[in-house]
Amino acid sequence: MWIALIIVAAIVVGGIVMYNGLVRSRVRVDNAWADIDVQLKRRYDLIPNLIETVKGYAAHEKDTLEAVIQARNQAISAQGPEQQAAAENALTGALRQLFALAEAYPELRAVESFTQFQNTLEEIEGAVQNARRYFNAVVRDYNTKTQVFPTNVFAGAFGFTQREFFALEDEDEREAPKVDFG
Repeated sequence: MWIALIIVAAIVVGGIVMYNGLVRSRVRVDNAWADIDVQLKRRYDLIPNLIETVKGYAAHEKDTLEAVIQARNQAISAQGPEQQAAAENALTGALRQLFALAEAYPELRAVESFTQFQNTLEEIEGAVQNARRYFNAVVRDYNTKTQVFPTNVFAGAFGFTQREFFALEDEDEREAPKVDFG
């Protein structure tokens, strides 16, 4: 009788430990996604100021400026890692076009506010890259827990599902955009 009770207690305690481990992993994934979101918001908030600075020197480059604004708006409204990654690819491409304008307008490169925006964007790109790396690491750990026995039994029973990685589609997009004009 005592042996059966000890076995049942061990199973219950093991189940609680596995369930709590899954919950902790899921919370880490959600937290990591929130960190990416914070860094991307910083990036999105910087873009209008950058565009206004460029407008003063390259106002007739309206198509490029509008492409950046449209890509920013799509990135802001993207939901989930897959949509967010696609929107970020488009935004990065639009920003590259915007930065290419600085090559054609040397007076723009000399503007202190443009240089500050450039440096801030470079800093944010590094933070976004680090946040993505961390997010993908915790998603890997969480997905592993949901697939290995015996936690996969608890994961399936309690609705813990796989999460998507934040993956960039284009090989060229795997690096932060170069924003050095100096």
